[in-house]
Amino acid sequence: MANDRGGSDNAAAWDRYAVAYQARTQLSTSSAHYGPELPDESALRLLGDLKGKRVLELGCGGAQCSIAFAKQGATAIGVDFSAQQLAFARRLCEREDVKVELRLGDLADLAFLRADSIDLAFSSYAFGYVDDLNRVFRQVHRVLKIGAPLVFSLPHPASEMFELDGTQPLAVQRAYFDKSPIERELGGVPFVDYHHTFADIYMGLARSSYRIDLILEPEPVVGGRRSEEWRDANLYVPRTLIVRARKEGS
Repeated sequence: MANDRGGSDNAAAWDRYAVAYQARTQLSTSSAHYGPELPDESALRLLGDLKGKRVLELGCGGAQCSIAFAKQGATAIGVDFSAQQLAFARRLCEREDVKVELRLGDLADLAFLRADSIDLAFSSYAFGYVDDLNRVFRQVHRVLKIGAPLVFSLPHPASEMFELDGTQPLAVQRAYFDKSPIERELGGVPFVDYHHTFADIYMGLARSSYRIDLILEPEPVVGGRRSEEWRDANLYVPRTLIVRARKEGS
């Protein structure tokens, strides 16, 4: 999370919402997830064999993905800006009898990691809460080994043009190029989202010396479980963008 008011507000919001969120979502610890209504890593297979790898998760929340990585033989490291999310993560790691290194802090504050020491960086739906995403890309680049991937999902840039609340006909409500923060509520708790266009994401990665080798706009799983945020409009507007980019240079 960027070091700004929006970042601190989101950290406080997640502290308030963590208990309700974890109780509601009941996320699996058997395979990494990419977002609501989407295939998980067991179906998408974007990360490869993790046995013996050092894996960094950015915005780990309750650490369900990091626990899945550890179960596959990885050394898992999770970073999150919410103390309450990490408190849940510690309890879950203990219950699952899995070791995950958990760190409280900004997603770009990775000074505790040596350069060229991480085999995979992963983030699921956390980058939408980050204002200065380029700073995260640069810091992750420093800690990744050359050729190692950064794999992340975030709200699809196109989805933020629409108000998918189910009360209005599907129509453009917001300019694609509007970079102002987006205020929304989850469970009655106010959050701030940050809109990143395709160009923002691509150029941020390119300028930080990554090579993008995969982009996915997955459709919802047919007949799968629907979250409380699900709207039928999600069948027409892509909800999630998944990117895999590999570190180039030093």
